[in-house]
Amino acid sequence: MPQGATRQSIGTRRGRSLSISRGSGRHLVRRLAQLYVGLLLYGASAALMVRAGLGLDPWDVFHQGVSEHTGLSIGTVSIIVGAVVLLLWWPMRERPGLGTVSNVFLVGLSMDATLWLLPPVDSLAYRVPLLLGGVLLNGAATGLYISARFGPGPRDGLMTGLHRVTGRSIRLVRTGIEVVVLITGILLGGSAGVGTVLYALAIGPLAQFFLRLFALPGSTEAGEGSRVVARGDGRTGNTTLRQ
Repeated sequence: MPQGATRQSIGTRRGRSLSISRGSGRHLVRRLAQLYVGLLLYGASAALMVRAGLGLDPWDVFHQGVSEHTGLSIGTVSIIVGAVVLLLWWPMRERPGLGTVSNVFLVGLSMDATLWLLPPVDSLAYRVPLLLGGVLLNGAATGLYISARFGPGPRDGLMTGLHRVTGRSIRLVRTGIEVVVLITGILLGGSAGVGTVLYALAIGPLAQFFLRLFALPGSTEAGEGSRVVARGDGRTGNTTLRQ
């Protein structure tokens, strides 16, 4: 091969490598942005449901119940519970990711910050829109940070770990966990109601829609992740779950 052709070939390869490197960098920035924006919005959406006072999702019913008895903020309780759940991963050999650790702290902090900024409301005319907005925002937040693919949330890791250890289906394990935390939360004084039912019915279709909307270019996991959430097999975070 002539020397000029060789130099041109090397230059082409270097150009392609530089292009790939820049593309990968932009891809990582987008993933990180989706992760952290999603987690912050998730906490904000939970706060909207708290202010609506019409019922929370099962885990937040539990968090609110513990908060009532300890005097800790609901966001702080969420952080502590997330950390305790994460410790339960150890005997099941589950591996946390960046998204897992970030989930533990950011959702609770965002929740408390939003509750501090948003005053309580009494009128049903305001509480209903807060509930609807909270559920919708929760679906969008779920789609954002699951699509980032930085690892499951702590509660999802508990679910998948128990699924692997017990051999029971993801659906059965998830249902069992959420029934236990919901009943415990109600007994502790947490708020369950029409919002709890609405969340259970709406979060799957909403998350499925937003997972597709926020899917990263070239991602092969968005379709599977949307099917998982739509089936009700994962609350947050893990886009590769299977029956």
